Amino acid sequence: MIEVRNLIFEYPGHRAIDNVSFSIDPDSVTALVGPNGAGKTTLMRCLCGLDRPLSGSIVVDGIDVIEHPRRSHEKIGYLSDFFGLYDELPVGQCLRYAAEANGVTSQIDASVRQTAEHLRLSDRLEQRAGELSRGLRQRVAIGQAIIHKPRVLVLDEPASGLDPEARHDLAELFKILKTSGMTLLVSSHILAELEAYATEMLVIRDGRIIEQRQLGTRAADRRHVQIELIAANATIVDWLKARPEIGSITADGARISCELSGGDDAQGQLLKALVAADAEIVNFSTVEQDLQSSYLNSIREQNDT
Repeated sequence: MIEVRNLIFEYPGHRAIDNVSFSIDPDSVTALVGPNGAGKTTLMRCLCGLDRPLSGSIVVDGIDVIEHPRRSHEKIGYLSDFFGLYDELPVGQCLRYAAEANGVTSQIDASVRQTAEHLRLSDRLEQRAGELSRGLRQRVAIGQAIIHKPRVLVLDEPASGLDPEARHDLAELFKILKTSGMTLLVSSHILAELEAYATEMLVIRDGRIIEQRQLGTRAADRRHVQIELIAANATIVDWLKARPEIGSITADGARISCELSGGDDAQGQLLKALVAADAEIVNFSTVEQDLQSSYLNSIREQNDT
């Protein structure tokens, strides 16, 4: 759905995006994570045809975003971190304006009604946007981004400033949008929130993509393994590091944590190989790794290289 190749973007005296390449599959929700200043917003704006990169290519649903930015807007919905609404306009008029601005030329009233129902805003269509709570304003802004039925929805810090209940509602909405056929790219500093709906994680740091991985059930071929030995054993740690199926690895005394590529067979083969290598194992198990731990492991692994 999204193909980015060798993308470079520079501000005067600063390279914000440095030779970035990645692809995003259809019907996925990708969490774009990284520290402040990593290049998340710049990357999103380039993807949406709002900023023109120095070089590279961006293709969204078959359309070259750099060469045809206006055509790409038919396929893309975008919500910036600091979105604006016309506070004096009723919600229905906000949605109608967005529909016309995004090229919806027929059945606009039906599009407004359907979008309002989708976002549970049907009872707010006559209410002015400026009178709404932060959570409801966020829903109106998302409605403006999706009213033209884009294939891709890009959201920059969408839960910023929302209370826990509104964040939960937003997570449920994103699941519905994914089920309806949209591909989502969402940035946030609240990793626990992203974990509720993200299927993939894209880690950016200093303008470079340092890792892209699948999450949850989509990551069935990659698991986090914990090994506990009778005593610390540096030889076993080095032995694990040399194995091609082992990814990032950390050792804390007799406890070793590592990432294993492969399914149940790979896990069984690793245990058999450890026993053959005379590892004195007390415990060998897999653990569900949350998004924050996965992100921190990516950063730690990058620092070690």
